Amino acid sequence: MQKKSVRYLVQAALIAALYAALTLALQPISFSATGQVRVSEALTVLPFFTPAAVPGLFVGCLLANLIGGYGILDIVFGSLATLLAALAARKLRRWPYLVPLPSVLFNAAIVGPMLSYVTGFPMLPTVGYVVLGQLAACYVLGLPLLYLLRRYDKILFRMDP
Repeated sequence: MQKKSVRYLVQAALIAALYAALTLALQPISFSATGQVRVSEALTVLPFFTPAAVPGLFVGCLLANLIGGYGILDIVFGSLATLLAALAARKLRRWPYLVPLPSVLFNAAIVGPMLSYVTGFPMLPTVGYVVLGQLAACYVLGLPLLYLLRRYDKILFRMDP
């Protein structure tokens, strides 16, 4: 039992670190209100493999938004969008092609309006930019990542000792 919980914490921590590092390394495109493509959002397919991805993605997003985001609103609402998307993605494991969709939808509904408010840009174009960026990250990068990792999921994401 203890090995299982240690493995869970290590997986969550690694996912959090990877999400934050990718977001911050690509900061110019990760935090743009007009054309934001957060490459780290490709990792939102990881709840397909492990429940540890849910807190991992949330903490990684929280850390990235604390360091390089749009302030308290981004810290709260951006991280909340990632948490909700990760929880929903975990529920969609039966349909792999739908796993990236919650990230697109929750970010459009939560981050788009928040960015519009924070930046003063018009709402519809800002939401549209978020949707396009999320589609690129989650479907162009994330879905192929999901299918690639499925080949190795027993090795990479196993939870048994």
